[in-house]
Amino acid sequence: MSQAVLPIAQAAAPRERRAWSEAAAGWSLAGPAAALLFLLLLAPAAGVVILSLTDWQFGAADFNWVGTGNFQDLWRDAVFWKSFSNTLVYIGIVVPGSVLGGLATALLIESDPSLRRFYRAAFFLPVASTLIALAVVWQFMLHPTVGLVNQVWEFFGGTATDWLKNPRTALFTLCALGIWQMTGLAMVLFLAGLKSVPRELYDAAAVDGADSAFERFRRVTWPMLGPTTLFVLVITAIRSFQVFDTVHVLTKGGPNKATEVLMHTIYSEGFGFLRAGYACAITIVFLAVILALTLAQMRLARSRVHYA
Repeated sequence: MSQAVLPIAQAAAPRERRAWSEAAAGWSLAGPAAALLFLLLLAPAAGVVILSLTDWQFGAADFNWVGTGNFQDLWRDAVFWKSFSNTLVYIGIVVPGSVLGGLATALLIESDPSLRRFYRAAFFLPVASTLIALAVVWQFMLHPTVGLVNQVWEFFGGTATDWLKNPRTALFTLCALGIWQMTGLAMVLFLAGLKSVPRELYDAAAVDGADSAFERFRRVTWPMLGPTTLFVLVITAIRSFQVFDTVHVLTKGGPNKATEVLMHTIYSEGFGFLRAGYACAITIVFLAVILALTLAQMRLARSRVHYA
């Protein structure tokens, strides 16, 4: 009996050594990427979580553990809730505006082949350019006396106003800039989605009586753009939630916190008031909301998305 078992054990040994060698080869290939993932993402995230439980300030030699004290302060902080509500308003305006603008622009470019490359480059320019430089340009264009926006507004019968210093218009002005800024990105993504729609479907729709452009869009284009639309919604929502450059350059969160957003609050608390622990607590809320938005959008849109 033992002599019969011995060949089986001898045959299993090479297989075990081969499995160990394959596992070692796999870890040697994945090891550098895993190390970078830990060093660049997981370790900093863990550090943020740990600091959010302390009262550490930049430059301080020591710190005290406060547990959930920073999050309790967040709950009572009127500035935090103001920035949170402003961020939600910004998302609620910029996301649908940029998605609809990008889709309309992509459809117009695809319908007219003339100057197609020029229009692609022109609409994508705000995405490829430096945001701070563009914000400075818009600061001059929105000047209350010599700005181009007010001159055009007065030409059509409007009254000149300081768009960035008026609490009633400042946030909506930044929303308009956000739509202008992200429409190009949505356009490029929708152009890629339109290229993947099979031409045969339009021929089949024409046979079924869909002769008008609107019917072709409703029956073929829009359903086939489901995955692209979902991706554009998620990307624009995350980018809108991360708005900082234009706010910091144009308004600094003013006037009277009318344009204060979460990213600017994190920056002000962490680098302005040096309250690193409190800024880390806001960062955790910030990351949690981004994750919740992404999961909610994917769950709501999954049942309506058609994957070819």
